[in-house]
Amino acid sequence: MTLTGKGTAIGAAIGKIHIFNEKYRIPEETLISEEEVQSHLDKYSLIKKEALSELEQIKNSMVRIDPDKAAIFEAHQEIVEDLIINEDIPVKIKDEHWAGDWAIYQVYEAIILVLRQTDDPLLYERAVDFDDVRALLLGLWYGKKNEGLSSLKEPVIIAAYELKPRDTASLDKNKVLAILTETGGLTSHTAIISKSYGIPAVLGIEGLLSIVKQGQLAAVNTGDGTVILSPSDYIRNEFIKKTNDFRLDMEASESFRYKECFTSCGQRIDIGVNIAQMEFSDSQTEGDLVKTADGVGLFRTEFLFLGRNSLPQEEEQFDVYRKVLESFNKKPVILRTLDIGADKQLPCMEIKREENPFLGNRGIRFCFKTLEIFKTQLRAALRAGVYGNLWLMFPMIGSIDDIHKVKELIKDVKFDLENEGIPIGEVKIGIMIEVPSIALIANLAVKEVDFASIGSNDLCQYLCAADRMNADVDSYYQSYHPAMWKLLKEVVMAFNNAGKPISICGELASDIYAVPALLGLGLRKLSMGAAVIAPVKRKIASITIEKAKQTADKILSLNSAEDIEEYLKSI
Repeated sequence: MTLTGKGTAIGAAIGKIHIFNEKYRIPEETLISEEEVQSHLDKYSLIKKEALSELEQIKNSMVRIDPDKAAIFEAHQEIVEDLIINEDIPVKIKDEHWAGDWAIYQVYEAIILVLRQTDDPLLYERAVDFDDVRALLLGLWYGKKNEGLSSLKEPVIIAAYELKPRDTASLDKNKVLAILTETGGLTSHTAIISKSYGIPAVLGIEGLLSIVKQGQLAAVNTGDGTVILSPSDYIRNEFIKKTNDFRLDMEASESFRYKECFTSCGQRIDIGVNIAQMEFSDSQTEGDLVKTADGVGLFRTEFLFLGRNSLPQEEEQFDVYRKVLESFNKKPVILRTLDIGADKQLPCMEIKREENPFLGNRGIRFCFKTLEIFKTQLRAALRAGVYGNLWLMFPMIGSIDDIHKVKELIKDVKFDLENEGIPIGEVKIGIMIEVPSIALIANLAVKEVDFASIGSNDLCQYLCAADRMNADVDSYYQSYHPAMWKLLKEVVMAFNNAGKPISICGELASDIYAVPALLGLGLRKLSMGAAVIAPVKRKIASITIEKAKQTADKILSLNSAEDIEEYLKSI
């Protein structure tokens, strides 16, 4: 029998199914006496402290593995300390005499139900975080320790309805051959974890847990998103070889992680790292990222604003930016200013709900409407520029007027800082090219900026008119669409002709099938998540610029995304 879903993290695996269906005890509706109220309030206060302590331990252990994942548990700490939740639960206990466990369950349930009724996939995924925190609190209430996937005794294929962040925090990647889930898309926690650890995963398999059996043999192929249950001897032997080849391939790629990146003909290619959060209390993490990458190709600063009850002040932002710049020393750090709106909302301020948020008040448009917030960030960034090589980049730029407005604001902020006697560093000014309107006039935009970076994810969704977060239009979101390649060619040519840096920082930059074509179009700077840097460097080392140009010329002659994909995967 063959099951299908969405494959993520290229690879194959064969092994026994381990059904992981961790569930917490759902409390019964229970009322308590007036004499019991204080003890339940005290117990709730105690388990909150225990939860924060456990999350702090998990976060610190994750920092050494992947700083971006540590941010998940920092967000969980914010949920535990949420002001509204911590007003609601004690009120339910004191005024309505609800038992503490019932109050926890119901208060969180109200939030989870709202999140799961939204059309926004990222907000829907956020429900998993609230459910995970609730499970932690209830587990502590009942004195139950959560072991997640830390108790696995042998390598297995995990089958689950969904995997929550705490389930995977202690995951030993040597004990997990592959992950299968009923829920989850390419933005889910499971997808993020599988990519980070290089674990093959197939997500969104309908009816998975009602079909598979504990200990059942399965063969997983993420290339086509298939899972073959109880495979024949022939398929079993075929997948044993595939799995071994995949492991050897991963090991071979890792040998490239700390090497400088060159094509086989000697052309130097800059490889940047995309970061959402960096914590430098752990020197190993800091050192690894600096040694791996030629700089930060995309520093997503919105992480400072998300999952909190108040806006970050100038000094807090300055400290974070300074640490990143100091760490990378002379290597460029491309700091993208606040990219809020659409799929990212601020809990600390009310943002008007929109019918079409991806086409609405987001990115630079949001910043223009909240100038105080924007200027605070610009002040912090310009001050931090003294400590490193700062490149400031602005998202959702759609016109030359947008660029002019940004430059005027920077001029105003610089003027204020100089009048205050505050030193500022040299800074390059650049834009994200993710809106077709600016991509089509790249020859004009290049005259106004020092550099640009192509955000292929948004550029593709706007070009194809397909919401990249909407599973119903997955087939219309085509990163290999012929129009996408033709537009990329024009943008790259405009910047190369002007002698100004142009890079790409979207998912396409980490697609090993697409990389040769990107180099063939003239790109010499790619930026991606740390987990995929090694295989991309290895791929680049295997090709010549001449061959890359031939690849680019070929795909520009093809007339469908399917034909382009087939060709790129065949070479």
